Amino acid sequence: MRKSHPIRRAVLVGAATVSGIVLLLSLKPATDPGSAQAAGGAAPQQGTAVQEQPQGGSAQQTGAQSVTGDVARTQYGNVQVRLTVSGGKITKAEAVQAPKGGLSDQKTAMAVPKLNQEAVAAQSAQIDAVSGATYTSGGYKQSLQSAIDKAKAASGGSGSSGSAGGSGSSGSSGSSGSSGSSGSSAQARTVTGNVAQTQYGNVQVRLTLSGDKITKAEAVQAPKGGVSDQKTALAIPKLNQEAVSAQSANIDAVSGATYTSAGYKQSLQSALDKAGG
Repeated sequence: MRKSHPIRRAVLVGAATVSGIVLLLSLKPATDPGSAQAAGGAAPQQGTAVQEQPQGGSAQQTGAQSVTGDVARTQYGNVQVRLTVSGGKITKAEAVQAPKGGLSDQKTAMAVPKLNQEAVAAQSAQIDAVSGATYTSGGYKQSLQSAIDKAKAASGGSGSSGSAGGSGSSGSSGSSGSSGSSGSSAQARTVTGNVAQTQYGNVQVRLTLSGDKITKAEAVQAPKGGVSDQKTALAIPKLNQEAVSAQSANIDAVSGATYTSAGYKQSLQSALDKAGG
C-alpha cells in the first residue's frame, strides 16, 4: 500500500496538468489579436465618412449673395431694401429700414410684407404700391431698384473680367472690344434733366437707364411749402410710375397738380434728350 500511493499521486498530477493545458487552448481564440485589429480598423473608417458629408453640404450653399440697396428718404422716414440673390434670381427681399413711430408702424407692418412678396414674385422693381402706404411703397421701390442695379453690376463685372482674361491673345482683340461694349450697355446710368420753372416752384427729373430703357424716374426737385407739399406728394409718385411705364414724356398730367405735371414732363423730356432717347 505504501509503494502504490506515490504512483497514484503522480497520475493525479499528470491528469490535472493535461486538463489545464486543454483549458488554456480553448480560451486562446477569444483573445485572437486578428479579430481585435479588424474591429479597430472599421471604426476609424466610419468616423471619416461621417465628417466628410457635412463639409460637402456646406460648400454647396455658398452661392447666395446679399445686396443692400441705397437708403430712400421719404416724408415719413427712410426705407432700405436688402436682397438675397442666388444664380441671378431674387430669393428673398426684406426692408432693413422702414418708417416707424405712431401711424407709420401700422402702415409699415401692412405694406412691407406685401412689398417683399411682390419683389420676389416680380424679380424686378416693377411692383404695385400698397394702398394706404404710398410713401413707403415709393421708397421701397427706389431702394429695391438700386439693390437690383448693384446685383446686376456685380454679376456683369465678374463676367467682363472673365472675358478680358480670355482675350489675352492678339487675335481676339476684336471680340474683346465687342464684349466691352455689351458690358457697358448693361450697366445702369443716370441722366438728370434741366430744371423746369413753374408758378409754384422748380421741377427737375432724374432718370436711371439700363441700355435704352428707363428703369427708374424720380424728381430731385419739386414744389414744396404749404399746399404744394400735398400736391407734390400726390403727383410725383404717379408721374414717376407713368414715366417708367410709357418710356417717354408722353404721360398724363395728374389732376389737381397741373403745373407740377407740366414741369415734370418738360424736365423729363430734356433728360430723355440728353440720354439720346
